[in-house]
Amino acid sequence: MVTIINYKKREKEDGTTFYVLEVQGGIEMVMSQTTGQFYATSKKAFISSTFDELTCKALIGTQMQGSIIKQECEAYEYTVKDTGDVIILHHRFVYSVQEPGANNNVNKQVSDSFTSDVEFFSRSGKHALTGV
Repeated sequence: MVTIINYKKREKEDGTTFYVLEVQGGIEMVMSQTTGQFYATSKKAFISSTFDELTCKALIGTQMQGSIIKQECEAYEYTVKDTGDVIILHHRFVYSVQEPGANNNVNKQVSDSFTSDVEFFSRSGKHALTGV
C-alpha cells in the first residue's frame, strides 16, 4: 500500500501546468552504513495526474494498492540536503501497481481470462438483460 501525502504543480515544456501526486510507501528499517544502527525510513515517488489542484488536495491521505520500487535509469547528479554533497545516482524510485512479492502471473492470468460480451452493454443506459 502507498499513501498520497502531498501534491506538486509542474510545468510542461509548452508552458502548461499539471499536478503530480506524491506517494509514500510503508515504513522500512535500514542499517546506517556509517553507524551500523537501524533507522526508519520510507520510499517516496511522484505520479503524474490529470487532476486539478482542489482534487489533489482532497486526495491527501488516500491509500492505494501498490508499492514504490527502485528502477535503474541514466546517471544523474543528486545533492544530499543535509550535507550538500553531490553524488551520482543510477536509480530512481517509481510507483508500481504491484505489491512487493505479488505473483504477476496470477494477475496476468486473471486479466487474460477476462472477456466481455458487447451484447451485455446497453446503449440506452438500461441493463441489457433486465431493462432496468
